[in-house]
Amino acid sequence: MNLLIRWGLNALALWLTVQLHVGLSIRPPTVGALLVAALVLGLVNAVVRPVMVLLTLPLTVLSLGLFLLVVNALAIGVVAALTPLDVSGFWGAVLGAAVLSLISALLSRLFQDRRRARLV
Repeated sequence: MNLLIRWGLNALALWLTVQLHVGLSIRPPTVGALLVAALVLGLVNAVVRPVMVLLTLPLTVLSLGLFLLVVNALAIGVVAALTPLDVSGFWGAVLGAAVLSLISALLSRLFQDRRRARLV
C-alpha cells in the first residue's frame, strides 16, 4: 500500500508543478497521462538518476552540489521523452525539476507515516 500512496503523491506533485506553469506541461491533460508520467518518473528516479548521480559525482563535488540541478533536469528530460510530459527547454526542465522536488518533499513530509516519524 505504501507504494501506491507514494505513486499518488508523486502524481499530485507532478500535477501541482504542471499547474504552476514552470516549464512542464502534460499533453493531453488527463488523469491517465498524469499517472503514466508519475510512474515513469518514479522508475527514472529509482533506476536512472542514481547512475547519473554516480557518473557525475566529480562535477557535483566541484560545483558544491549545484550540478544535481542539471542531473534532475536530465531525469525530467528522460521522463518527457517516454511520456506525454512536455518540457519547454533546458531551463524549463531545471526550474520544473526544482519545483517538483520541493513540492514532492513537502507532500512526503506532510503525509509521512506517523509511527515511523516517532522512531526517527
